[in-house]
Amino acid sequence: MYQVNYHRAASVADAARLLATGEAKLVSGGMTLIPAMKTRLAAPSDLVDISRIEALKGISVSGDAVTIGAATTHYEVAENAALKKACLALAHLASLIGDPAVRHRGTIGGSVANNDPAADYPAALLALGATVTTDKRKIAADDFFTGLFETALEEGEIVTSVSFTLPAKAGYEKFRNPASRYAIVGVFVARGKDGAVRAAVTGAGSDGVFRSAEIEAALAGNFDAAALSGVTVPADALMSDIHASAEYRAHLVAVMARRAVAAANA
Repeated sequence: MYQVNYHRAASVADAARLLATGEAKLVSGGMTLIPAMKTRLAAPSDLVDISRIEALKGISVSGDAVTIGAATTHYEVAENAALKKACLALAHLASLIGDPAVRHRGTIGGSVANNDPAADYPAALLALGATVTTDKRKIAADDFFTGLFETALEEGEIVTSVSFTLPAKAGYEKFRNPASRYAIVGVFVARGKDGAVRAAVTGAGSDGVFRSAEIEAALAGNFDAAALSGVTVPADALMSDIHASAEYRAHLVAVMARRAVAAANA
């Protein structure tokens, strides 16, 4: 085992200071970083633990505004009573992540910052028109996710929370890898209180999470699963791997979209 220095940050400012040390990396749940370190895919000189920073925890539902602290675990998102009442789709999404051990340790901020192409939260944030807040600025979700494992975060920038305005309706469905429970395809749909429809797809795009213009156009005039009958998504921008071909993923996008809309209307 190579040498690594462990620091427990007392505040966001403290974490930012420690993050400037050597080749430091943030850790909270550690669901991605620790396995990467075990396999030598990552070798930070320092680990800055932000899991004990109270300012990064908690879920606030106030009127139409929802804010979730970056260190809030998947389990807390899944089980929060106020969030379940306000936006059940997001709580449902969190309940589908990994297994109980992962949900009790993994955090929404870590997932968002890592931007795994098969992660669930990026699709939710895109479809909900969310905002990612860091210790330096606010970034619209449309501008935040920039590619496979790539985000708009600058060196040393720390995600502190995510926020969004409650939609009129929302739903999420995914076709899970039976081993990892990552999305082979996941679709999050939302209709705003102004009638605008947004639909985001995870697990399928060759460049990561993306919004589907085809699904959004079909649902714009009629937010019903039947409106998606015959709607197809081009396979040329989707990934093929050992789990599914691009063509199969294109088929699954349409199927998951219909199920997500049905769940939103239930």
